[in-house]
Amino acid sequence: MAVYVDEIRDYTWLARARGLRHTHWCHLTADGVDELHAFADRLGLRRTWFQRKGPRDYRWHYDITPPKRAQAVKLGAVEVDRRFMGQLMTRRREEERDGAEVGPRCGNNPNTQLTDGDREAIAEFRAYLAARNPEETDR
Repeated sequence: MAVYVDEIRDYTWLARARGLRHTHWCHLTADGVDELHAFADRLGLRRTWFQRKGPRDYRWHYDITPPKRAQAVKLGAVEVDRRFMGQLMTRRREEERDGAEVGPRCGNNPNTQLTDGDREAIAEFRAYLAARNPEETDR
């Protein structure tokens, strides 16, 4: 399981509209809610800062400022881009809809359930590799 932080972004327009003190922040999330809360405790984040609109909301996270992001990385958070974060949220939504366990998409997670889209992507990638280097497909 992993904890992730995306890039710091400028949210001045949103901060001004909502009367917020900070104008630059990023998102902290994890493969599991319990893991995220444990990590947030280590960072000194308040549980009230956790953002989740309801039990079926798949976009749960904490907003953190640049100094907290740096501390999170030192504690082991994985730095990711916005695209990865979007893919993570999409996967959560799909797994929530399908009733599957949320977990990392990797071979060492016995709870991983591949979607039809995952299987199709794997098949396409294998076909691509076979076309690129036919000798390698026999290994």
